[in-house]
Amino acid sequence: MAHHKSAIKRIRTAEMARLRNRRYTREMRKSVKTLFAMESKEQAEPILNKTLSLLDRLAARNIIHKNKAAHQKSKLTRFVNSLG
Repeated sequence: MAHHKSAIKRIRTAEMARLRNRRYTREMRKSVKTLFAMESKEQAEPILNKTLSLLDRLAARNIIHKNKAAHQKSKLTRFVNSLG
């Protein structure tokens, strides 16, 4: 158990950040899954724009690595472009 006020606060702050990051990560995974389930390009394009924006925001906040965001964006864009 922490003995200093600052350590107690740090534990509390870290837990809040962990839960916040977990929520964003789940949102990202859900968005990517939804996009891969699409079958038409017209339906997928608006969701692609939202997903790319989300990935950029998560990379900017250091929730995911910027290279992971770039990889995901490339993969999703290629998928949407391949739709008929």
